[in-house]
Amino acid sequence: MKRSAAVRLSATLATAALAAATGLVVSTSSASAAVTGSATGYATQNGGTTGGAGGQTVRATTGTAIHSALCGRASSSTPIIIEVQGTINHGNTTKVSGSSCNTAAGVIELKQISNVTIVGVGSGAVFDQLGIHIRESSNIIIQNVTVRNVKKSGSPTSNGGDAIGMESDVRNVWVDHTTLEASGGESEGYDGLFDMKDNTQYVTLSYSILRNSGRGGLIGSSESDRSNGYVTFHHNKYENIDSRTPLLRGGISHIYNNHYVNLYESGINSRAGARAKVDNNYFKDSKDVLGTFYTSEAGYWQVSGNIFDNVTWSARSGDNQPAGPNPTSNTSVGIPYSYSLDSASCVPDVVNRTAGANKGNQVSNGNCTPQTPGPTDPTTPPTDPTDPPTGTNLSLGAGADGSSKASGTSYGNVIDGNLGSYWSPSGSTGSVSVKWSSATSVSKISIREAAGSEGGIRDWRVLNNDTGAVLTSGSGAGVISFPKTSLKKVTFEITSSNGSPRVAEFETYSG
Repeated sequence: MKRSAAVRLSATLATAALAAATGLVVSTSSASAAVTGSATGYATQNGGTTGGAGGQTVRATTGTAIHSALCGRASSSTPIIIEVQGTINHGNTTKVSGSSCNTAAGVIELKQISNVTIVGVGSGAVFDQLGIHIRESSNIIIQNVTVRNVKKSGSPTSNGGDAIGMESDVRNVWVDHTTLEASGGESEGYDGLFDMKDNTQYVTLSYSILRNSGRGGLIGSSESDRSNGYVTFHHNKYENIDSRTPLLRGGISHIYNNHYVNLYESGINSRAGARAKVDNNYFKDSKDVLGTFYTSEAGYWQVSGNIFDNVTWSARSGDNQPAGPNPTSNTSVGIPYSYSLDSASCVPDVVNRTAGANKGNQVSNGNCTPQTPGPTDPTTPPTDPTDPPTGTNLSLGAGADGSSKASGTSYGNVIDGNLGSYWSPSGSTGSVSVKWSSATSVSKISIREAAGSEGGIRDWRVLNNDTGAVLTSGSGAGVISFPKTSLKKVTFEITSSNGSPRVAEFETYSG
């Protein structure tokens, strides 16, 4: 039913009053605003990270206005781009209620929502003593903002002391060109600058500065919190940090082209089964920049191309197992996305020129040369991970085996081209393989779940069964890509699931 002109006018005046009261400027534009570039690293996986692309663009000058923008959407998943200018603090950040939000005073609360971009514009966006909390949310972009001096003790406190903190089933977050800083360590009331806990996955931190803190950040809140992972850190500068750059508990991380300066106690702390690929980083004037520290539960790393400039190493003893003085790999980590490595020798220069807020959002082109990316195109749809690849399904006519099979199922059911039959492991985890009599080149697989069991597969690994190498890892069924590999047997290993997973087809493609 159409509303009367009087009602429409009343609604318009109410919106104007809200804007005046909260610092929210509403626009009908769906342009990409000040967001530049596209997500990189693990944030490109699991369907990709596009934030609020394609949604309405609004301008906010207070924390209350940010909350009002979230609460003013049609639903908790309606895309929105929030341009932020000015200083956001406790005095201008209150709770706002609505069916599309779940906010709180004294913290920017991105809770139980999706498809949101927060981007600093104009003279800059500073979150002063007030943290950004992402919880039970997905598809979030934070770009070109400064978050400083967030405390967990003293006054005022916010977000548990984390500058940016993620927890409880968070998926697909890209944090780019930010400056995260404190003014001391735990004894001064500060905690981590960039923390991920309780099932947070597919995150990228890029072109950011983390400095002047006791703790850089962590993945996993305890040795038992191992459900996090698939996190990329690239082209960041860690400076004047005691430890945790980052601390890894379980999961997989890719750490490349970062510049580390003045790490006083320890740096990348891989423990509790974590695996990290550490490529072409530059470490300077620091101590114990890589290893397993403060625990007997070991972590692992694959290293190449790093430069260690005036780095000191402790002797290995008990719970402290530094990787140096000559770090070597003790695992292999497959990376499922493409990326360009800058030479480690130019990392200090290129990172100093590009990392942090208000630097023009410049990025490296892989040749140590900063460049300005174009604006994000909100009309470009994300890749659908369920789209089948083109070409010949190499599984048809191949063989199959596995680790176990539930009653009534068969390994051969995954290579018969029939979606009506399937294989299940005898429990909630297990593996199934496709094999050939001679070496075959494979670069993509498509895992298709049986009808009625969609979403049962959670975490997985793809293995080159000839060598045992992990080609890639991730979460959820669909099309999976990795560098083209010649092998006789490829294995899909389910490491966690909801209920009983059922694989109808395990398709393989050369690409």
